[in-house]
Amino acid sequence: MRRELRSPIPFVALATLLMPAAARASRDLVLIPEVPMLLALIVLFVLLIPPTNRLIFKPLFRVLDERESRTAGTRARAARIEEEAKEVLGRYEREVAKTREEAELARRATLESVRNESKDTTHAARTAAEQALERARRELASGLDEARGTLRTRTQDLAREAASRVLGRSL
Repeated sequence: MRRELRSPIPFVALATLLMPAAARASRDLVLIPEVPMLLALIVLFVLLIPPTNRLIFKPLFRVLDERESRTAGTRARAARIEEEAKEVLGRYEREVAKTREEAELARRATLESVRNESKDTTHAARTAAEQALERARRELASGLDEARGTLRTRTQDLAREAASRVLGRSL
């Protein structure tokens, strides 16, 4: 773009394209220009090139170059920030994955610990229940034996008393 603006060719082409329109607009069509006027215009054009270049084109090109360098710098900074953001995001995702994995391992360990504790508690309760049941059975068997013994003696006493009443005498 800069090379095109520095070259006078586009301006000359534009002037050439506009000349027929100006010539058509006037009633006096002159096909051969006056040489002194043409030379004066060429000299004037050549004399206006350096001040125009110094006053218009050089500041314009300097502003365009500065704008382009600022834009390139801003784009480079944006690309660098984007890379840093991607790096931070990747680090964040890795940390989140690591934390999730650690949490999952801790959850599994806690679950396994609770299961083992539950098994131990259940086993202890079952053992205690079996011991209590066995004790109750022994007590019941002992009470039953005692009741049978008491019942035998009472039965014999009752049988003697019944026999003595039936016979009318004591045995």
